[in-house]
Amino acid sequence: MKKEQILEWLKTDDQEELEKLWRQSDKIRRDNVGEEVHLRGLIEVSNFCARDCGYCGIRVSNQDVCRYRMTADEIMGCVQMAVNFGYGTVVLQAGEDYGISREWLCDIITHITRETNLAITLSLGERDESELIAWRRAGADRYLLRFETSNRALYDRIHPPLPGRFSDRFQILRNLREIGYEVGSGIMVGIPGQSFDDLANDILLFKEYDIDMIGIGPYIPHPGTPLGMSSEEHLCLSGEQVPGTELMTCKVVALTRILCPLINIPSTTALATINRVEGRVHGLSRGANIVMPNLTPKKYRELYEIYPAKASCDENADESNSRIKNSICAMGRVIGVGRGDSANKKTKAV
Repeated sequence: MKKEQILEWLKTDDQEELEKLWRQSDKIRRDNVGEEVHLRGLIEVSNFCARDCGYCGIRVSNQDVCRYRMTADEIMGCVQMAVNFGYGTVVLQAGEDYGISREWLCDIITHITRETNLAITLSLGERDESELIAWRRAGADRYLLRFETSNRALYDRIHPPLPGRFSDRFQILRNLREIGYEVGSGIMVGIPGQSFDDLANDILLFKEYDIDMIGIGPYIPHPGTPLGMSSEEHLCLSGEQVPGTELMTCKVVALTRILCPLINIPSTTALATINRVEGRVHGLSRGANIVMPNLTPKKYRELYEIYPAKASCDENADESNSRIKNSICAMGRVIGVGRGDSANKKTKAV
Protein backbone atom coordinates (compact mmCIF):
# COMPACT_ATOMS: atom_id res chain seq x y z
CA MET A 1 0.00 0.00 0.00
CA LYS A 2 1.38 3.39 -1.07
CA LYS A 3 1.41 6.49 1.12
CA GLU A 4 -1.22 8.13 -1.08
CA GLN A 5 -3.61 5.24 -0.45
CA ILE A 6 -3.00 5.40 3.28
CA LEU A 7 -3.80 9.10 3.28
CA GLU A 8 -7.04 8.46 1.38
CA TRP A 9 -8.14 5.94 4.00
CA LEU A 10 -7.18 8.20 6.88
CA LYS A 11 -9.23 11.07 5.46
CA THR A 12 -12.33 9.22 4.25
CA ASP A 13 -15.62 9.28 6.14
CA ASP A 14 -17.42 7.06 3.62
CA GLN A 15 -19.05 4.37 5.76
CA GLU A 16 -19.41 1.86 2.91
CA GLU A 17 -15.73 2.20 2.06
CA LEU A 18 -14.74 1.90 5.72
CA GLU A 19 -16.76 -1.33 6.04
CA LYS A 20 -14.57 -2.70 3.24
CA LEU A 21 -11.47 -1.67 5.19
CA TRP A 22 -12.75 -3.37 8.36
CA ARG A 23 -13.52 -6.58 6.45
CA GLN A 24 -10.16 -6.61 4.72
CA SER A 25 -8.15 -6.04 7.88
CA ASP A 26 -10.17 -8.63 9.81
CA LYS A 27 -9.64 -11.23 7.06
CA ILE A 28 -5.90 -10.54 6.96
CA ARG A 29 -5.78 -10.90 10.75
CA ARG A 30 -7.69 -14.18 10.61
CA ASP A 31 -5.57 -15.60 7.75
CA ASN A 32 -2.24 -14.69 9.34
CA VAL A 33 -2.55 -14.84 13.13
CA GLY A 34 -5.79 -16.78 13.53
CA GLU A 35 -8.80 -16.40 15.76
CA GLU A 36 -6.90 -16.48 19.05
CA VAL A 37 -6.84 -13.39 21.25
CA HIS A 38 -3.82 -13.61 23.55
CA LEU A 39 -4.13 -12.05 27.00
CA ARG A 40 -1.13 -10.34 28.56
CA GLY A 41 -1.31 -9.41 32.22
CA LEU A 42 -0.27 -5.79 32.73
CA ILE A 43 1.54 -4.93 35.98
CA GLU A 44 2.20 -1.20 36.45
CA VAL A 45 5.13 -1.63 38.80
CA SER A 46 5.98 2.05 39.40
CA ASN A 47 4.72 5.54 38.59
CA PHE A 48 8.03 7.25 39.30
CA CYS A 49 9.39 8.84 36.14
CA ALA A 50 12.49 10.91 35.39
CA ARG A 51 11.00 12.36 32.20
CA ASP A 52 8.84 15.46 31.78
CA CYS A 53 6.78 14.54 28.73
CA GLY A 54 4.21 17.15 27.82
CA TYR A 55 1.24 14.78 27.59
CA CYS A 56 1.81 12.36 30.47
CA GLY A 57 0.14 12.56 33.88
CA ILE A 58 3.04 10.89 35.72
CA ARG A 59 5.63 13.35 34.36
CA VAL A 60 8.33 14.21 36.89
CA SER A 61 7.15 17.80 37.42
CA ASN A 62 3.58 16.80 38.31
CA GLN A 63 3.64 17.39 42.07
CA ASP A 64 0.06 16.15 42.49
CA VAL A 65 1.01 12.51 41.84
CA CYS A 66 1.27 10.16 44.81
CA ARG A 67 4.27 8.05 43.82
CA TYR A 68 4.60 4.31 44.38
CA ARG A 69 6.93 1.47 43.50
CA MET A 70 5.65 -2.08 43.98
CA THR A 71 7.64 -4.55 46.05
CA ALA A 72 8.98 -7.79 44.61
CA ASP A 73 6.38 -9.72 46.62
CA GLU A 74 3.55 -7.57 45.26
CA ILE A 75 4.78 -8.10 41.71
CA MET A 76 5.05 -11.86 42.19
CA GLY A 77 1.50 -11.87 43.58
CA CYS A 78 0.31 -10.35 40.30
CA VAL A 79 2.41 -12.85 38.34
CA GLN A 80 0.66 -15.69 40.17
CA MET A 81 -2.68 -14.15 39.21
CA ALA A 82 -1.62 -14.24 35.55
CA VAL A 83 -0.83 -17.94 35.93
CA ASN A 84 -4.19 -18.59 37.63
CA PHE A 85 -6.06 -16.76 34.87
CA GLY A 86 -4.26 -18.74 32.15
CA TYR A 87 -2.39 -15.82 30.60
CA GLY A 88 0.76 -16.46 28.58
CA THR A 89 2.60 -13.20 29.27
CA VAL A 90 3.15 -10.60 31.96
CA VAL A 91 4.03 -7.02 31.04
CA LEU A 92 6.11 -5.12 33.61
CA GLN A 93 5.46 -1.45 32.90
CA ALA A 94 6.68 1.71 34.64
CA GLY A 95 7.68 5.28 34.08
CA GLU A 96 11.35 5.81 33.35
CA ASP A 97 12.16 4.97 36.95
CA TYR A 98 15.86 4.72 37.78
CA GLY A 99 14.90 3.42 41.20
CA ILE A 100 14.31 0.18 39.30
CA SER A 101 17.87 -1.06 39.29
CA ARG A 102 19.45 -3.59 36.99
CA GLU A 103 20.01 -6.10 39.81
CA TRP A 104 16.57 -5.71 41.42
CA LEU A 105 14.77 -6.36 38.15
CA CYS A 106 17.12 -9.21 37.20
CA ASP A 107 16.09 -10.95 40.43
CA ILE A 108 12.39 -10.53 39.66
CA ILE A 109 12.79 -11.74 36.07
CA THR A 110 14.74 -14.78 37.33
CA HIS A 111 11.98 -15.59 39.85
CA ILE A 112 9.31 -15.39 37.13
CA THR A 113 11.24 -17.62 34.73
CA ARG A 114 11.97 -20.20 37.43
CA GLU A 115 8.44 -20.38 38.81
CA THR A 116 6.30 -19.98 35.67
CA ASN A 117 6.21 -20.54 31.91
CA LEU A 118 5.17 -16.94 31.27
CA ALA A 119 6.79 -14.78 28.65
CA ILE A 120 8.04 -11.48 30.09
CA THR A 121 7.57 -8.12 28.38
CA LEU A 122 9.29 -5.01 29.75
CA SER A 123 8.13 -1.45 29.15
CA LEU A 124 10.43 0.80 31.16
CA GLY A 125 11.40 3.64 28.84
CA GLU A 126 14.84 4.52 27.51
CA ARG A 127 17.22 2.45 29.60
CA ASP A 128 20.97 1.95 29.32
CA GLU A 129 22.04 -0.75 26.88
CA SER A 130 23.90 -2.65 29.61
CA GLU A 131 20.62 -2.90 31.57
CA LEU A 132 18.71 -4.08 28.52
CA ILE A 133 21.32 -6.79 27.92
CA ALA A 134 21.27 -7.91 31.57
CA TRP A 135 17.47 -8.16 31.63
CA ARG A 136 17.45 -10.12 28.38
CA ARG A 137 20.04 -12.53 29.76
CA ALA A 138 17.98 -12.91 32.95
CA GLY A 139 15.03 -14.10 30.86
CA ALA A 140 13.01 -11.12 29.60
CA ASP A 141 11.58 -11.89 26.17
CA ARG A 142 10.15 -8.65 24.80
CA TYR A 143 10.63 -4.93 25.15
CA LEU A 144 8.03 -2.29 24.35
CA LEU A 145 9.15 1.26 23.52
CA ARG A 146 6.75 3.50 21.64
CA PHE A 147 8.24 6.04 19.26
CA GLU A 148 4.93 7.97 19.58
CA THR A 149 5.42 10.00 16.37
CA SER A 150 7.87 9.99 13.47
CA ASN A 151 7.74 13.80 13.26
CA ARG A 152 11.02 14.75 14.98
CA ALA A 153 10.00 18.33 15.74
CA LEU A 154 6.72 17.16 17.28
CA TYR A 155 8.50 14.42 19.24
CA ASP A 156 11.01 16.90 20.68
CA ARG A 157 8.21 19.25 21.70
CA ILE A 158 6.26 16.64 23.64
CA HIS A 159 9.23 14.50 24.75
CA PRO A 160 12.04 16.68 26.15
CA PRO A 161 15.22 14.65 26.71
CA LEU A 162 17.04 14.23 29.97
CA PRO A 163 19.91 16.73 30.47
CA GLY A 164 22.93 15.79 28.40
CA ARG A 165 21.15 12.99 26.55
CA PHE A 166 19.73 12.74 23.04
CA SER A 167 16.58 10.66 22.65
CA ASP A 168 16.74 8.38 19.59
CA ARG A 169 14.07 5.75 20.01
CA PHE A 170 14.56 4.33 16.54
CA GLN A 171 18.17 3.52 17.38
CA ILE A 172 17.05 1.94 20.65
CA LEU A 173 14.56 -0.21 18.73
CA ARG A 174 17.39 -1.39 16.47
CA ASN A 175 19.54 -2.14 19.54
CA LEU A 176 16.72 -4.11 21.15
CA ARG A 177 16.47 -6.27 18.04
CA GLU A 178 20.23 -6.93 18.09
CA ILE A 179 20.13 -7.83 21.80
CA GLY A 180 17.52 -10.48 20.99
CA TYR A 181 14.25 -9.02 22.22
CA GLU A 182 10.96 -9.37 20.44
CA VAL A 183 10.42 -5.67 19.76
CA GLY A 184 7.27 -3.69 20.38
CA SER A 185 6.56 -0.05 19.60
CA GLY A 186 3.62 2.18 18.78
CA ILE A 187 2.13 5.62 18.49
CA MET A 188 -0.52 7.97 19.78
CA VAL A 189 -3.23 9.03 17.33
CA GLY A 190 -4.35 12.65 17.47
CA ILE A 191 -1.47 14.38 19.26
CA PRO A 192 -1.96 18.14 18.88
CA GLY A 193 0.32 19.05 16.00
CA GLN A 194 0.16 15.60 14.33
CA SER A 195 -0.81 15.86 10.65
CA PHE A 196 -2.28 13.21 8.40
CA ASP A 197 1.05 13.13 6.56
CA ASP A 198 2.83 12.43 9.87
CA LEU A 199 0.42 9.59 10.64
CA ALA A 200 0.88 8.00 7.21
CA ASN A 201 4.65 8.12 7.75
CA ASP A 202 4.20 6.43 11.15
CA ILE A 203 2.29 3.54 9.58
CA LEU A 204 4.93 3.06 6.89
CA LEU A 205 7.67 3.04 9.54
CA PHE A 206 6.01 0.11 11.29
CA LYS A 207 6.78 -1.97 8.22
CA GLU A 208 10.21 -0.45 7.59
CA TYR A 209 11.41 -1.23 11.12
CA ASP A 210 9.93 -4.74 11.02
CA ILE A 211 8.39 -4.37 14.49
CA ASP A 212 6.86 -7.46 16.14
CA MET A 213 4.12 -5.79 18.19
CA ILE A 214 2.51 -2.41 17.62
CA GLY A 215 0.34 -0.56 20.13
CA ILE A 216 -1.95 2.13 18.74
CA GLY A 217 -4.00 4.31 21.05
CA PRO A 218 -5.78 7.65 20.86
CA TYR A 219 -4.24 10.72 22.44
CA ILE A 220 -6.30 11.46 25.56
CA PRO A 221 -5.61 14.90 27.10
CA HIS A 222 -4.54 15.01 30.73
CA PRO A 223 -5.58 18.28 32.42
CA GLY A 224 -2.43 18.32 34.56
CA THR A 225 -0.04 18.50 31.61
CA PRO A 226 1.16 21.35 29.37
CA LEU A 227 -0.32 19.71 26.26
CA GLY A 228 -3.61 19.03 28.01
CA MET A 229 -3.88 22.63 29.19
CA SER A 230 -2.98 24.25 25.85
CA SER A 231 -3.92 21.80 23.09
CA GLU A 232 -5.50 24.47 20.90
CA GLU A 233 -2.18 26.31 20.56
CA HIS A 234 -0.52 23.33 18.88
CA LEU A 235 -3.15 22.06 16.44
CA CYS A 236 -2.32 21.74 12.73
CA LEU A 237 -4.02 24.22 10.45
CA SER A 238 -6.10 23.81 7.26
CA GLY A 239 -7.81 20.60 8.27
CA GLU A 240 -4.59 18.61 8.61
CA GLN A 241 -4.89 17.91 12.36
CA VAL A 242 -5.48 14.23 13.09
CA PRO A 243 -8.42 13.75 15.50
CA GLY A 244 -7.83 11.51 18.52
CA THR A 245 -11.04 9.58 17.95
CA GLU A 246 -12.01 5.93 18.13
CA LEU A 247 -12.68 5.93 14.38
CA MET A 248 -9.24 7.31 13.51
CA THR A 249 -7.54 4.89 15.89
CA CYS A 250 -9.37 1.95 14.31
CA LYS A 251 -8.35 3.13 10.85
CA VAL A 252 -4.71 3.05 11.93
CA VAL A 253 -5.15 -0.41 13.49
CA ALA A 254 -6.71 -1.72 10.27
CA LEU A 255 -4.11 -0.18 7.96
CA THR A 256 -1.30 -1.45 10.16
CA ARG A 257 -2.70 -4.99 10.01
CA ILE A 258 -2.89 -4.80 6.21
CA LEU A 259 0.71 -3.58 5.89
CA CYS A 260 2.11 -5.86 8.62
CA PRO A 261 -0.03 -9.02 8.52
CA LEU A 262 2.03 -11.16 10.93
CA ILE A 263 2.49 -8.78 13.84
CA ASN A 264 0.71 -8.68 17.19
CA ILE A 265 -1.60 -5.68 17.64
CA PRO A 266 -3.31 -5.00 20.99
CA SER A 267 -6.75 -3.49 21.30
CA THR A 268 -5.57 -0.91 23.80
CA THR A 269 -6.93 0.29 27.12
CA ALA A 270 -6.94 3.83 25.72
CA LEU A 271 -9.30 2.70 22.96
CA ALA A 272 -11.53 1.08 25.59
CA THR A 273 -11.38 4.31 27.61
CA ILE A 274 -12.84 6.54 24.90
CA ASN A 275 -15.55 3.97 24.12
CA ARG A 276 -16.12 1.85 27.23
CA VAL A 277 -18.91 -0.20 25.69
CA GLU A 278 -17.46 -1.20 22.31
CA GLY A 279 -13.98 0.28 21.94
CA ARG A 280 -12.00 -2.88 22.71
CA VAL A 281 -14.31 -5.04 20.58
CA HIS A 282 -14.02 -2.63 17.66
CA GLY A 283 -10.24 -2.86 17.87
CA LEU A 284 -10.38 -6.67 17.85
CA SER A 285 -12.77 -6.74 14.89
CA ARG A 286 -10.59 -4.38 12.83
CA GLY A 287 -7.20 -6.07 13.05
CA ALA A 288 -6.14 -6.47 16.68
CA ASN A 289 -5.38 -9.84 18.31
CA ILE A 290 -4.03 -8.94 21.79
CA VAL A 291 -5.64 -7.60 24.98
CA MET A 292 -3.78 -6.56 28.13
CA PRO A 293 -5.95 -7.03 31.23
CA ASN A 294 -4.69 -4.99 34.18
CA LEU A 295 -3.36 -7.01 37.12
CA THR A 296 -2.03 -4.02 39.07
CA PRO A 297 -3.40 -3.88 42.64
CA LYS A 298 -6.40 -1.56 42.65
CA LYS A 299 -4.80 0.78 45.20
CA TYR A 300 -2.12 1.63 42.62
CA ARG A 301 -4.13 1.67 39.40
CA GLU A 302 -5.55 5.17 39.66
CA LEU A 303 -2.09 6.45 40.62
CA TYR A 304 -0.69 5.27 37.29
CA GLU A 305 -2.59 8.02 35.51
CA ILE A 306 -0.84 8.61 32.19
CA TYR A 307 -4.24 9.87 31.01
CA PRO A 308 -7.42 10.33 33.07
CA ALA A 309 -10.32 7.92 33.65
CA LYS A 310 -8.59 4.75 32.45
CA ALA A 311 -11.08 2.01 31.66
CA SER A 312 -9.34 -0.47 33.98
CA CYS A 313 -9.53 1.68 37.13
CA ASP A 314 -13.11 0.89 38.06
CA GLU A 315 -12.75 -2.87 38.53
CA ASN A 316 -10.44 -5.40 40.15
CA ALA A 317 -8.38 -8.02 38.31
CA ASP A 318 -11.00 -10.77 38.66
CA GLU A 319 -13.74 -8.54 37.28
CA SER A 320 -11.56 -7.36 34.42
CA ASN A 321 -10.50 -10.92 33.55
CA SER A 322 -14.10 -12.18 33.44
CA ARG A 323 -15.44 -9.25 31.44
CA ILE A 324 -12.69 -9.36 28.84
CA LYS A 325 -12.88 -13.12 28.35
CA ASN A 326 -16.67 -12.99 28.04
CA SER A 327 -16.54 -10.23 25.43
CA ILE A 328 -13.95 -12.14 23.37
CA CYS A 329 -16.02 -15.32 23.44
CA ALA A 330 -19.16 -13.35 22.52
CA MET A 331 -17.36 -12.24 19.35
CA GLY A 332 -16.78 -15.87 18.38
CA ARG A 333 -13.04 -15.50 18.96
CA VAL A 334 -10.86 -17.89 20.98
CA ILE A 335 -8.85 -17.14 24.14
CA GLY A 336 -5.21 -17.73 23.22
CA VAL A 337 -3.18 -20.40 24.98
CA GLY A 338 0.57 -20.12 25.60
CA ARG A 339 3.02 -17.28 25.15
CA GLY A 340 1.54 -15.76 22.00
CA ASP A 341 4.91 -15.00 20.44
CA SER A 342 4.84 -12.83 17.34
CA ALA A 343 4.37 -14.78 14.12
CA ASN A 344 6.50 -12.05 12.56
CA LYS A 345 9.48 -12.98 14.73
CA LYS A 346 8.98 -16.70 14.16
CA THR A 347 9.08 -16.12 10.42
CA LYS A 348 12.33 -14.15 10.65
CA ALA A 349 13.90 -16.85 12.80
CA VAL A 350 13.31 -19.62 10.23
